[in-house]
Amino acid sequence: MDGSQSVRINFGTPVALFPLDAVLLPQQPMPLHIFEPRYRQMVDNELDRAGQVAIATVDREAPRSPSGDVGIRPVVCVGQIVSHERLPDGRFQIVLHGLCRALVTEELPVGNGVLYRRAKIDPFGDEAAELPEPSDTMERLRSWVDDALEEGPLSRLRIAEQVLEYVRNDAIPTPVLLDVVGFTMVSGREPRYQMLSEPDPDTRTRLLHNELARLAKTIRAAQDQHPEEWPKGLSWN
Repeated sequence: MDGSQSVRINFGTPVALFPLDAVLLPQQPMPLHIFEPRYRQMVDNELDRAGQVAIATVDREAPRSPSGDVGIRPVVCVGQIVSHERLPDGRFQIVLHGLCRALVTEELPVGNGVLYRRAKIDPFGDEAAELPEPSDTMERLRSWVDDALEEGPLSRLRIAEQVLEYVRNDAIPTPVLLDVVGFTMVSGREPRYQMLSEPDPDTRTRLLHNELARLAKTIRAAQDQHPEEWPKGLSWN
């Protein structure tokens, strides 16, 4: 995880779309069990091509298309199939690794033997550029996360020690590191999509800080109730 862009994306070629009620972020691994026939075909085809699939977040407010497909939000994350297992009945177990943000510019009609959805995409924000130099805003957040994971409320999290190792690994560029912190520590569909769909790195950094500060506040409030002193089996509801 050194942030090098060893995998290239051909934005001139349509990409396979996989709509999910979830958000894939850059740098994130996402294990998936593929069982629907159209997505089995998608994986089978992509294993013979670039091995790239765009995870599209379902838009719950949008009406379905005339063919019955769910609406999707416009910003997607292109992922690379980094491992796969073909099961005897034709299903797949795969792991996607999030590569970059992209914007859906046109969805292609399903047909000509292709069962799954595809779309034309463009780079989103600064994703087409080389990895940016970390700004002061990014570096300040990296320092803040270091302190919060070592001695602050976030140190109470089970993943704190592992994330702190990433934060203190100077080989991981700060922009990459903040994406790692984001997918590791931010839960909730809406906050995650907000970070995916924000094109400006410094604004994403501030969004991440707000989410982590909110999480720290929640942990601090729970600590103030001294749950270790509660009678066994009791909790606040």
